[in-house]
Amino acid sequence: MSNPSRRKWIVSGLAMAAGGSGLAVAARIAGDYGLIPPDHGGIYGPGETLTYASQRLLTRHSLAREFPRSKISKAPFANGRPPESTEYTSLQTAGFADWKLAIDGMVGRPASLSLAELKSLPSRSQITHLACEEGWSFIAEWTGVPLAHVLDAAGILPQSKYVVYFSIQPGWWDSVDMADALHPQNLVTYGMNGGELPPGHGGPLRLRVPRQLGYKSVKYITRLTVTDSLKGFGKGLGSGAPEAGYSWYAGI
Repeated sequence: MSNPSRRKWIVSGLAMAAGGSGLAVAARIAGDYGLIPPDHGGIYGPGETLTYASQRLLTRHSLAREFPRSKISKAPFANGRPPESTEYTSLQTAGFADWKLAIDGMVGRPASLSLAELKSLPSRSQITHLACEEGWSFIAEWTGVPLAHVLDAAGILPQSKYVVYFSIQPGWWDSVDMADALHPQNLVTYGMNGGELPPGHGGPLRLRVPRQLGYKSVKYITRLTVTDSLKGFGKGLGSGAPEAGYSWYAGI
């Protein structure tokens, strides 16, 4: 899949099938190369498959645009309110000192990392654009540990295909395939615009996925689970988003 000419041939085949013989044929071609998203069923399934397969082939190694500091939004919009549960408010009162991020599933070295331990790992900062499917957006500087570094430290097993990530908020979860999980711009984020990540923006931890729409950047994360199948999570569609009518793959 790393051969550029081969990728070009597959994409051309997908485009021809979509235009000439229908989305179902394109979906079958994508299936031959293992490029089927978890929400491939239903009336919109072939379209979801074509979108995912084409973007995965064309943008596997592409980078989200990074901006100069002068472009940082003055008042970034915090969509929603922080959790009001006793668990979250107690952790917040203690300065999130007891917040833990568990890494489990198909890893050789399961771990439970505190916020302090995460901050001791090699970090990266990037100024990227967060775009919401509802139409609002902003540019901010995000600081955190590359997700790939956390996964490498945990020792992901060769047969792993996805990383599922969960929020302290009940029902909030999502997943990415391994290509996105290992992308250098995806961060386990704990800082924003030079300070701590504010609770309104997902503090103390948010998984930042800059190459996809904002709902993939789940707030208040507490667990990463590495797996070879998404069938055992929710309704098997890869996240709660498809269950609510959105796409699992939200590439931009």
